Amino acid sequence: MRIAVTGSIATDHLMTFPGRIAEQLLADRLDHVSLSFLVDTLDVRDGGVAANIAYGLAQLGHRPLLLGAVGADFAPYGERLAALGVDVCGVHVSRTRHTARFLCTTDPDGNQIASFYPGAMAEARNIDLADVLRKAPADLVLIGADDPAAMLRHTHACRTHGIPFAADPSQQLARLDGDQIRELVEGADHLFTNEYEHALLLAKSGWTHADVLHRVGTWVTTLGEKGSRVERAGDPPLDIPAVPADRAADPTGVGDAFRAGYLAALTAGLDPAECARLGSQLATLALSSVGTQTYAAPRALVPSGGDTT
Repeated sequence: MRIAVTGSIATDHLMTFPGRIAEQLLADRLDHVSLSFLVDTLDVRDGGVAANIAYGLAQLGHRPLLLGAVGADFAPYGERLAALGVDVCGVHVSRTRHTARFLCTTDPDGNQIASFYPGAMAEARNIDLADVLRKAPADLVLIGADDPAAMLRHTHACRTHGIPFAADPSQQLARLDGDQIRELVEGADHLFTNEYEHALLLAKSGWTHADVLHRVGTWVTTLGEKGSRVERAGDPPLDIPAVPADRAADPTGVGDAFRAGYLAALTAGLDPAECARLGSQLATLALSSVGTQTYAAPRALVPSGGDTT
């Protein structure tokens, strides 16, 4: 079973602030915030949700198909991913824009303030998913945070051509309206959110919790240090604990690693609880490393039973 991953491909600029972000926010001044943080470290890393998930899948022995839009500056990044086993034939290269940039400041409590410049990602809407899959077939498409028009186009293509898809709108929930969210979620084989996104999706879609469960196959919610919850209509929820980390170096990309682990286990035919456990194991590896594509998965984590070609 082969997975195609669509979404952002970016360069991450990761900074650490030694103080606490919450202490800099004044309750009676939140209508006019002007803050500048003197940071201690800067790490420039390859990132983007689609590339992060594809990296994690490659670490687990898969050859995922990556789809997204980048600038000409992507060449060294793309060569590295290809060498690791990621198929980059579905990546669109812009002639005029740079690859997207993610700038994030993290404090010792794991709180973050971030900005994202889309750059070439705006051209992802020009990618014809069905055409790419005719040349490089896949059995499941994960539709991650991307240019909103691209996310909607990819979802429509999956429905039109009967391709199973997983909805992972994540950061773009803040940008999407209720109609768009309902369009992206309806009929998804899997829906991925974190705890905050879980609540935001319900608030913006106008659906109840039960409504969502009747519209998707499986709803997976990551809960940070509390682990994850897997829900299906008619079944009791499964609460899977997190794998403790020896050190929390950088929370950026931890959710992407979870998704990679979960999907790798899914393709191997494992049950939802086992999928979530492998997701948690890979997430902890990512948490222990600075950068979203710097961890290495030991062979013992590679699930057996699935076709990774």
